[in-house]
Amino acid sequence: MSNEGAETAVRWGPPYLLYLGSATDDLAIKTARGLAHWRPEQCLGQHRRADCAVTLGLPDLDFVQAKEQGADTMVIGAANAGGVMGPEIVADAVAALDAGLNVVSGLHHKLRDNAEIVAAARRNGRALFDARAPGPGIPVGDGKPRAGRRLLTVGTDCSVGKMYTTLALERSLRARGHAADFRATGQTGILIAGAGIPVDAVVADFISGAAEAISPARNDGGWDLIEGQGSLFHPSYAGVSLGLLHGSQPDALVLCHEPTRQHMRGLPHYPIPELVACMEANLAAARLTNPAVRPVGIALNTSKMPAGEAQGACARIGALFGLPCQDPVTTGVEAIVDNLLACFPG
Repeated sequence: MSNEGAETAVRWGPPYLLYLGSATDDLAIKTARGLAHWRPEQCLGQHRRADCAVTLGLPDLDFVQAKEQGADTMVIGAANAGGVMGPEIVADAVAALDAGLNVVSGLHHKLRDNAEIVAAARRNGRALFDARAPGPGIPVGDGKPRAGRRLLTVGTDCSVGKMYTTLALERSLRARGHAADFRATGQTGILIAGAGIPVDAVVADFISGAAEAISPARNDGGWDLIEGQGSLFHPSYAGVSLGLLHGSQPDALVLCHEPTRQHMRGLPHYPIPELVACMEANLAAARLTNPAVRPVGIALNTSKMPAGEAQGACARIGALFGLPCQDPVTTGVEAIVDNLLACFPG
């Protein structure tokens, strides 16, 4: 894969050792979990510290074992508030490099900015890659209409399944013979797709331009499926969500939601927004650059619900909107794709 940000000319790639560190919950390992789910054939094992409370069900390997078993790259698959690379992560990255592994990270703190890590990469001839480092030349968005069709996933909160939904839509459309491309906007999606722009690391004035750049004009009748970020209702991340809505110029929206979520992620003093109000706010924002935008489905993350309750939630929320409502992981997205194609024939 591309080696932008590396300290050597070495290329990095799978097989991967997924680093979970000292993660305490599943949301803290969403990067690792996303790779394990969508690219299982590329994931050789996991590395967990003694106090790690979660697992991907992969073999537990230390860095030497992983290298001996054929791993090429350690992916720092754990995340935390602010994307901080603390002393434990730094020490483990250095140990992985000394074991002969390349190291990839999606944290806001960059591998290339840490002197210890850079020195370890140089002495071992290994590569570093920061997935959350936007490349040069991102333009300011201009809002001009461009050819092609686009779908954007939006959410009631962070980490409710926007990436999973977008990838599932791509897979379904391609299986039906339609041209469709997943457009990654976050570190996990970039590692899965092999390309993209981490919009939460883009200077605010350029977020809509980044969305325009990853979804240029297309004339093949296909779909760009753009991975959403954050939520318009999250006080910390609404700016990124708004920039994506404007720059994507989406023709279609899919609203993603986790029914068991009690409050906005990381903000116990902020409730989850009401679903209809959330959809209306996203449509209103999207209409600035595409007045014809329309909703085509609801995607629920029902992973914390019993099967019967999950089915009931999908039926109830689908009826509320008059739209297909599915869990992309457990029931797929076929009804949503049926509606998308019915709304945009030809």
